[in-house]
Amino acid sequence: MITARAAATFEPVGRSVATARAFVRDTLQGWGFSEVVDDAVVLTSELVTNAVVHAGTAADVQCLRYESAVRIEVADRYPERDLPLHDAKKQIHPDHEGGRGLLLCSALASRWGVEYTAANKHVWFRLDLPQRPAGTRSAGPALPVQALPLADERVRVAVVQVDRAGIIIRWNQDAAELFGHLGEQVTGKPLGDFAAWPQTPGTGHGIAEALRLSRWEGSYGIRGADGRTLPVYGTHLRVRDSSGEPSTVCLLVREDERAVLQNPGRGMITVEGGGERGKVVDPFESFIGSPAPDDLDGLLQRTVERARDMLDGDAAYLLLATDDETELEVRASTGLPSARQRFARVPVEAGTGRYGSARMPAVHEDLTAVPGAVPLLAGTGMRSIVTVPLKVEGRLTGSLGVAAESPGRYTNEEALRLQFAADRIALAVESARLTELERLRRGSLSFLVEASDLLAGTLERDQTLALMAQMTVPTLASWCAVYTIADQASEPELAFVLHEDEDRIDGIKALLSRVAPPDPDPTPGARVWTAPADAAHSTALRASLRSLGLGEAARPGTALATAAAVGGETVVLPLVARNRVIGMLTLGRSADERFRQEILELAEDLSRRAALALDNARLYSERTAISQSLQRSLLPPGLPAIPGVEVEVVYRAAGEGNEVGGDFYDVFPIRDGCWGFAIGDVCGTGPEAAAVTGLARHALRLLAREGFSGPSVLERLNAAILDEGARSRFLTLLYGEMWPQSDGSAVLKVVCAGHPLPLRLRQSGVVEPAAEPQPLLGVIEDLELVEQTVTLDPGDVLLCVTDGVTERREGTRMLGDDGLADVLATCTGLTAGAVAARIQRAVERFASDAPSDDMAILAMRVPELTA
Repeated sequence: MITARAAATFEPVGRSVATARAFVRDTLQGWGFSEVVDDAVVLTSELVTNAVVHAGTAADVQCLRYESAVRIEVADRYPERDLPLHDAKKQIHPDHEGGRGLLLCSALASRWGVEYTAANKHVWFRLDLPQRPAGTRSAGPALPVQALPLADERVRVAVVQVDRAGIIIRWNQDAAELFGHLGEQVTGKPLGDFAAWPQTPGTGHGIAEALRLSRWEGSYGIRGADGRTLPVYGTHLRVRDSSGEPSTVCLLVREDERAVLQNPGRGMITVEGGGERGKVVDPFESFIGSPAPDDLDGLLQRTVERARDMLDGDAAYLLLATDDETELEVRASTGLPSARQRFARVPVEAGTGRYGSARMPAVHEDLTAVPGAVPLLAGTGMRSIVTVPLKVEGRLTGSLGVAAESPGRYTNEEALRLQFAADRIALAVESARLTELERLRRGSLSFLVEASDLLAGTLERDQTLALMAQMTVPTLASWCAVYTIADQASEPELAFVLHEDEDRIDGIKALLSRVAPPDPDPTPGARVWTAPADAAHSTALRASLRSLGLGEAARPGTALATAAAVGGETVVLPLVARNRVIGMLTLGRSADERFRQEILELAEDLSRRAALALDNARLYSERTAISQSLQRSLLPPGLPAIPGVEVEVVYRAAGEGNEVGGDFYDVFPIRDGCWGFAIGDVCGTGPEAAAVTGLARHALRLLAREGFSGPSVLERLNAAILDEGARSRFLTLLYGEMWPQSDGSAVLKVVCAGHPLPLRLRQSGVVEPAAEPQPLLGVIEDLELVEQTVTLDPGDVLLCVTDGVTERREGTRMLGDDGLADVLATCTGLTAGAVAARIQRAVERFASDAPSDDMAILAMRVPELTA
């Protein structure tokens, strides 16, 4: 009697096969027939493939539910296409396409048959359900005690509940005992902070995505309070509370106790169906179509778990070949120590003869008889192993191995079964690998573009070092250290350290300071550096021994945490710029973790860009230091103390990093009782302007001290500037000489060569020019200048500025000479320093933007007479 029915039609396109598999899987799981889902999916996949690929017609799939069985019918619309018939005595090659679906029906189905109509051909199969007590959703057979899975006397099941954002909201006592974190220590923190998720960045599901799925099951790691990662097996279930708020409940057990949560593998089972003959069901056939081919991590992990279950092994692993087929990289494993789980590399040709090459199937009945035959299993306790290659079009793409702790477990028969399964899955694995590689390469290109932009955005050495580390952690590595080399004769110096956990930075920095730095080898590429891990383990061991001898006085926790932080693979990449090693970039992984080859290649590309950026920052720092030193030499060493006269100077050079621009000033003694002062502006900026600035300032001092008058000094300076030829720059200059008088006044002789006129502020508040304008320097050869005499009475101020003050603009407005005079008029009674400060504030506040021109202000005041 039919109790339920589901039907669907699939178009004659290749993707319909996967859609049909999903339809059958979802239908049977919804009916609670999980025991026969895999067999039904395998058979449906073959029959729908025959219809939509080989027959080229649409396929009608119908699922019928009975009391104790399920029947699935696949109909195509090409009844003229004959069924392939085979001689029962003739051996069929497993990879032969013709009739393979019917062979599988014969092997897996309780009953099957073919029905013809005028327009259709129906191929159907029936799968009987195993007998189980009423109310039982699923059940396994009764097993002898020795066949039951092992577990601790007390099995701890950690229950962790996280909210929609992945934040821990529940943490039971078993979780605290398993991982060492108390509930109050982890509540409110993201589960991702504690999870070591076994997937490649940028591909597959991350933990954030897995927590949002309705149901998830698999292996990963949880970082304990001691810094070590505990492998766990978990099941996640997405639920909602009465208010509709979603959360995820995670059940976690130790990896070696996964049988507590995991649905058991079916193994090789003899089925009795309807009085018909018993038959053997091979569970590895369910590799067809599950999981999705583009999910590489899920596909590989599913493969090793099915391979282990199929051959009743204790461990299994799958390795993928590098592009040059010289090495194999571990990409998935089960039942092996965590150090062997991901990205460990072994050579393809590990020895001589057939069994030394991963290109051929191999069976080792007892590994103790041939030590080192399988380096990956050294020290794991495995005794027997069967390995087979994965090949696509004759090219080695990987290797699949299943191992057992007892010797003599496997024979050539198991090797043939494993090879058959490997052949069926190899193409899907290679397709998923290429898809992942393309994603990784696109992500790498985007990463390098962003890194180049960031590195090009700074010329500060310390900021460049920080960027190098921040770009690698945690994207490429768990921790990073940068060494720099000042010159060829210098030793490498530790310059920067970063870890994904900030609490570990000081410990790693202290560890690396005790370890000799890596050799500055310019050879391109990453090389392994074991010194940090060795030193950390030694330190942790000594700390543990001291704690045993000293009781509570010694706490080895910090040393153990540091050892776990640097306990994985560590590599060094040289930083080479302009044919010189300027440092080393050190990348490391946490305990028992390794780098994959694509990550190392990406790190090598990054190191080249980072080396050039770091060297540019070094060159910029050196040039800046030289420039600043030369610029400081153009400024006067200090202001002299002039008896009876207050002198104040405000100087601001426009532009980042400039201490001296085109404007300059000087105040200096000429002879007893006489002082010279000057303020000028050289046309232009840069080294040429700076050269004229230096020439003018030093020439003024020299000529004035030789006894020349003011006009003579400027006329000779004009000739010197013109002698510079093409390098010359015209110059505006105000030069004067001052003689303080005994009556408290000061006599000045001033020459103004094309410069803004000096302004005199009388004690009464009147502002007036103190000189007449004359031609500037560096333009006319036969220059004739005259000087004006000015007397500053007590309380008077003489203000000298450059055009950076008077030409200060805000839109169409300009401060100008009149604006400056108005500001100076408010300075009556102020000291020279206060006058200079008020003028500076007025200039800065006149416009909202920063000044774009150099500015020099020289204020000289004769104090009032005191009674």
